[in-house]
Amino acid sequence: MSDPGNEQNGDGIDPAIVEVLLVLRQAGIENGATPWSLSKIAKRAQLPMSVLRRVLTQLQSAGLADVSVEEDGRGHARLTQEGAALAAQLFPDPS
Repeated sequence: MSDPGNEQNGDGIDPAIVEVLLVLRQAGIENGATPWSLSKIAKRAQLPMSVLRRVLTQLQSAGLADVSVEEDGRGHARLTQEGAALAAQLFPDPS
């Protein structure tokens, strides 16, 4: 039985990871080095905050995202140089 929050496509990639990478790529294009808030990323990716936090933890562990979360739960995230390079390969034209 599969976990509905962790469904994968035929390539074995969680679609939530793909969506977050795309949103973070758009953030980098629109704002440069300025990270977006987690709430803005969740809204753009259309993901619940719990799924977003799980995905960001995975991306951070892989060295693809910089994530900061404050004690009150607010936070920000952006792609690392490696993450930006990967996202540029996956999404050459995110518009």
